[in-house]
Amino acid sequence: MRPNRPNNWIRAVPAILLVVALSVICIKPAPAQSEDAKKPDLEQLQKRLEQLEQEVRDLKSQLSAAEQAQATPAAPAAPAVAAAPAAAAKPIEAAPKPAGAGTSLDIYGFAMLDMGYDFKSTHPDWYDVVRPTKLPSFAGEYGPDGNVYAGVRQTRFGVKSSTPTKYGDLKTIFEFELFGTGIDAGQTTFRLRHAYGELGQFGAGQTWSPFMDIDVFPNSVEYWGPTGMVFFRNVQVRWMPLKGNSRITIALERPGASADQGIYSDRIELEGIRPHFNLPDLSWQARLGRKWGYVQAAGIFRKIAWEDTDNAEPNLSDSVLGWGLNFSSNLYFSKKNTGKFSVVYGEGIQNYMNDAPIDIGIKNNFGNPAKPILGVPLPLLGIVAFLDHTWNERFSSSIGYSMLDIQNSDAQLPSDFHQGHYALANLLFYPVKKVMVGGEFQYGRRVNFRDGFNVNDYRMQFSFRYDWSKGFEF
Repeated sequence: MRPNRPNNWIRAVPAILLVVALSVICIKPAPAQSEDAKKPDLEQLQKRLEQLEQEVRDLKSQLSAAEQAQATPAAPAAPAVAAAPAAAAKPIEAAPKPAGAGTSLDIYGFAMLDMGYDFKSTHPDWYDVVRPTKLPSFAGEYGPDGNVYAGVRQTRFGVKSSTPTKYGDLKTIFEFELFGTGIDAGQTTFRLRHAYGELGQFGAGQTWSPFMDIDVFPNSVEYWGPTGMVFFRNVQVRWMPLKGNSRITIALERPGASADQGIYSDRIELEGIRPHFNLPDLSWQARLGRKWGYVQAAGIFRKIAWEDTDNAEPNLSDSVLGWGLNFSSNLYFSKKNTGKFSVVYGEGIQNYMNDAPIDIGIKNNFGNPAKPILGVPLPLLGIVAFLDHTWNERFSSSIGYSMLDIQNSDAQLPSDFHQGHYALANLLFYPVKKVMVGGEFQYGRRVNFRDGFNVNDYRMQFSFRYDWSKGFEF
């Protein structure tokens, strides 16, 4: 072992010298400093040491992440819809929830302002609509021409529901607006539109009559609509053996009609006449739907009766049959153009029309002294022809014409309504979803029975509509 000792000593020399040097440094007197001067240096060193330690930890984390990325293959892209938790996934796959298994509830409506200028004049209760029957029957009847009008009467609110049952879907609708009619004509007040429910093939309540076709109504801002169109929401019970794009509907509807005593309106013999409705109106509808549109035929049969409650002669009690046929269609000329057409003809069906006066007129019957006058159902012809055009996602237009012609009876007043004309053209703008701003030119014309008087009406209307809706499922 002796020969190796010199080498070990030589190797130990550097270590000995390093220890000696460190000892000298440690015992070298430091410059005199006050305790207050030492504290800042110690604090700075401590902060610097903490910063360095944090940087080291950060670098280690980055290095570890880089090494893991190189060692692990790329993961596939995540699906668009996150997977359900394992506890919920198995039941959903084993027994998926059927479509429509719950009740749905839709609350909807819109706020709407109509503002315009009527270049002529009309009945003050109907200031914001075009109704040829409400235009003057003689010059100056409703005051001076040229009037500004504004209102929010088209504003609407509704609730719909649908619930599946073993007998089919149970559907309900309750809807009202602010457009007053009848004793509330001209007022901004609540007015019922729909109060209706159906279960499977059967329905009951107040809704569109099967005799009408709401799809013929043009995309306009004028509220009342074409004068020659069948338009009536009636109380009814209906059966729908076929539903869908092609359908069949049969209904029993609440009866009703109006009469005009004409030139004999001041006769005492007519004061005891009272209406008598002992049978419901029978209406039906059959539609054939196809990709190019649809065609529809509808009809109505009704008994209109009246009783003479006076004991004096002559006894004017009587009854007549009212009937009508309505043919309508929507034709899709292209994706941007839809034609809307209807033709209706019948007798004693005026109260089902959008703008017509009386169902029963007075006719002379001098050849029979026991019944010198008769009540007769007045024949009518109505036509509708409109084109709805979509320019793009922001603009649309509608243009068209409608006419109603009534064959008056010979004992009606010369100033009674005989013929009405209706036309419009518009441009509607949709700046965002559920908002519409539109301008529309409107035209109406009234022709009297046989006194030679007729009158035209011209309007410009601007409307603003703000729709809203919210759906719920239970």
